[in-house]
Amino acid sequence: MRALLQRVAQARVEVAGATIGQTGPGLLILVCAMQGDTVAEAEKLAAKIHKLRIFRDAAGKMNLALKDTGGSALVVSQFTLAADTRSGNRPGFSTAAPPAEGENLYLHFAQSLRGLGVAVETGQFGAEMAVHLVNDGPVTIWMDTATF
Repeated sequence: MRALLQRVAQARVEVAGATIGQTGPGLLILVCAMQGDTVAEAEKLAAKIHKLRIFRDAAGKMNLALKDTGGSALVVSQFTLAADTRSGNRPGFSTAAPPAEGENLYLHFAQSLRGLGVAVETGQFGAEMAVHLVNDGPVTIWMDTATF
């Protein structure tokens, strides 16, 4: 699975002009399930993000994890994280998980974060969404379970 984390002061996602999920302070997590991913990858990714020390401590250093701050998360599916741009000018997305599988893994990832005690809200899988955020830092981290 792939994820793009953005440390945010606040974030929200809208579908058809209505807010369906929000967070702050905490993380906006854009998630993509790849072909061959399993619930084990979703759980591994959630556990790693839960412990990732990217929040400021009292000295201003990135030394605290989401679990330490009591922050929340907004999890939004984004299959475009599977973009293959190696050839041509139009990205390919054939390495993304099929839609039904991708949705199940996306929801399992969000549920895994909840199981770790994180307050989680989500976007709507497959919908056209408008994501609004106030990036804190800015801090943006790319993660892929294939690398850990």
